[in-house]
Amino acid sequence: MKTVFIVDDNDINLLSAQTALSEQFITYTLPSASEMFNLLKDIIPDLILLDILMPEINGFDAMKMLKEIPRYANIPVIFLTSRRDSVTEAMGFELGAVDLIMKPFSEPVLLNRIQTHLKIDDTIRQRTEKLQRLKNSLVSVLAEMLESRDKATGGHIDRTSAYLQLLVNAMIEQGVCLDEVSNWDIDLIVASARLHDVGKITISDLILNKPGPLSEEEFQTMKIHAAEGERIIEKIISQTGEEEFLLNAKLFAGYHHEQWDGAGYPHGLKGDNIPLQGRIMAIVDVYDALTSDRSYKKALGEEEALQIITKCKGSHFDPKITDVFLSIKDQFRQINEANN
Repeated sequence: MKTVFIVDDNDINLLSAQTALSEQFITYTLPSASEMFNLLKDIIPDLILLDILMPEINGFDAMKMLKEIPRYANIPVIFLTSRRDSVTEAMGFELGAVDLIMKPFSEPVLLNRIQTHLKIDDTIRQRTEKLQRLKNSLVSVLAEMLESRDKATGGHIDRTSAYLQLLVNAMIEQGVCLDEVSNWDIDLIVASARLHDVGKITISDLILNKPGPLSEEEFQTMKIHAAEGERIIEKIISQTGEEEFLLNAKLFAGYHHEQWDGAGYPHGLKGDNIPLQGRIMAIVDVYDALTSDRSYKKALGEEEALQIITKCKGSHFDPKITDVFLSIKDQFRQINEANN
């Protein structure tokens, strides 16, 4: 059964709506927007019935707050209102409501409207999931094409994806950068991170697959892949419009070689000015480079790699994220051993 939140400060309205819906839906009656947000931490409903005129947080303000949190932004909301004017109606739809129902409402009408919108929402969700599968397939194909060119880093994309997911989940558990990471769609973040080296498509095979150390000139050429990756994804954004997946991919591509002390490239940003995506990928990327065989070097041992990362805490890497990484180093090692 689908779940519906009924949010209204009037007990009669709550009882009436619950009576109309309880046989076909799991319903939660909530007397305030504050109570709604408390319950949302544990339960994500399929639809919210939201009164407009409520003390403390009114329905319009609650709707704005919902839309600002990615985890809640796509929940369909139907406003309940006793106002019969065009301004209220226009404001409701402008804020993103799927419908407005006038109070006092007819129970059969309320039930019918909710069923209609949930059917529409199911159709949209199915189409969105289909597009998501298509997007993930295209990303995987592109990532495989990149990796087939860069023979020096075989398996790098799969390993860094697994590392990144592990690190982000640990950051959430440990409350690090929680104001940002708690709102992330982790699956989307991990998928977008697979494009962090997309700029390497512009680098010559002679440099990508050189069996020995790069010359200074070759290294400077290799370094442009971060800026080129950012440019490539920005071009896609300019043609298709801003989209969360692409915006994250751009940050991973353009900022994963920035360093906490400002010594990185291509922007030379420092500290918290580096986007969080870049700061996380910096550790993941370096760990994989240190612990994997490359055409120009053998993999370092686990302890030596950890010593290098620890030494670079506060210089190359964000100190807080480094601490999280070190707290789960054994899990990184297990992924490394299983995939190398």
